[in-house]
Amino acid sequence: MTPGARIQAAAEVLDDILGGVPAEKALTGWARRSRFAGSKDRAAVRDHVFQALRCRRSYACLGGGQTGRALMLGGLRAEGRDPAEVFTGQGHAPQVLSAEEASAGHVPEAPGDRYDLPDWMIPRFEEALGGEWQAVAEALRYRAPVVLRVNLRKASPEAALEALAEDGVLAVRSGVAEAALVVRDGARRVAGSRAYREGLVELQDGSSQAAMERLAIPSGGRVLDFCAGGGGKTLALAARGEAQWFAHDAAPQRMRDLPERAKRAGVSVTLLRDGVEGAGPFDLVLCDVPCSGSGTWRRTPDAKWRLTPRDLDDLADVQAEILDRASRLVAPGGWLAYATCSVLREENEAQVEAFVARTPEWGVKTLERWPVSGGGDGFFLAILARWK
Repeated sequence: MTPGARIQAAAEVLDDILGGVPAEKALTGWARRSRFAGSKDRAAVRDHVFQALRCRRSYACLGGGQTGRALMLGGLRAEGRDPAEVFTGQGHAPQVLSAEEASAGHVPEAPGDRYDLPDWMIPRFEEALGGEWQAVAEALRYRAPVVLRVNLRKASPEAALEALAEDGVLAVRSGVAEAALVVRDGARRVAGSRAYREGLVELQDGSSQAAMERLAIPSGGRVLDFCAGGGGKTLALAARGEAQWFAHDAAPQRMRDLPERAKRAGVSVTLLRDGVEGAGPFDLVLCDVPCSGSGTWRRTPDAKWRLTPRDLDDLADVQAEILDRASRLVAPGGWLAYATCSVLREENEAQVEAFVARTPEWGVKTLERWPVSGGGDGFFLAILARWK
């Protein structure tokens, strides 16, 4: 595919997304219809689509409309490129701009347009982040880094870097966490590398890694990852100490790859699909709860535009329910860890404050935030202990 054809394809995918189709489903559908597209073409189209979603409002201003074609036009203008060089109508490139399109568009001025946020979200960013909210919103407009976690059971960071380099993956150590590596080149080679196949590294965001490093591993104790998902945090904890590892998720299918991942990592994890209460108590219970994902919107930019105030209220109810349920699984003298990949106060500090208010036997040991950065996403962690 030519560069112009890739932009035309991205515009078509964006029209599907703007029409209500989830981004991943829209991209998968296009790929299935476009067998002629090679792996580099699919990657390029995906990159165009995700960047347009990250900057949907500003690109719409610059492009003069809320269509896939207008967003791609706005993206070219944002990059300082001449759209006429791409909109040629040749080789499956977008059709030549009309006179109206050529003169349409304006510089983003309103805060939501400038920072690519829904209007209703801006006060929440301001409340949670204060004077830093613009910097966080700006960071969410750009692609996230690819971050790996070194499995310290099997390799040192230096050994992992050497193994990755053998397969053309250039990475450097990140200061965000002890075992974090940021990939500078060759990210698409990671999954096929020896370092990955042999369990020396796993894909995991740097802030998430840093949060797991804050949790003390009860030697020989029982640790439950209550909202395990794919189990990445379970494996991050297991790389640092010896304990009995348990994983549970309300949607057990999310854990389907965990046994193989655990085997590759050299650890044993017991999956608790049902009856998690009967398996307790546990010395440490981690709740990485469902949340807005606002700290990860550069990775899932369509989520930024799909979230509604009602969705946020519903998530808050789920988070409170999980905290209450998980607290009853903690053994005397144990710890309860609450985590989100959100930057919003109502999902973080306010949720913890409400829990402590309704369960006064619990108190806060630690509250910590990680910003959206070159080494990681926005992340929050609270460690709670039963005082009475």
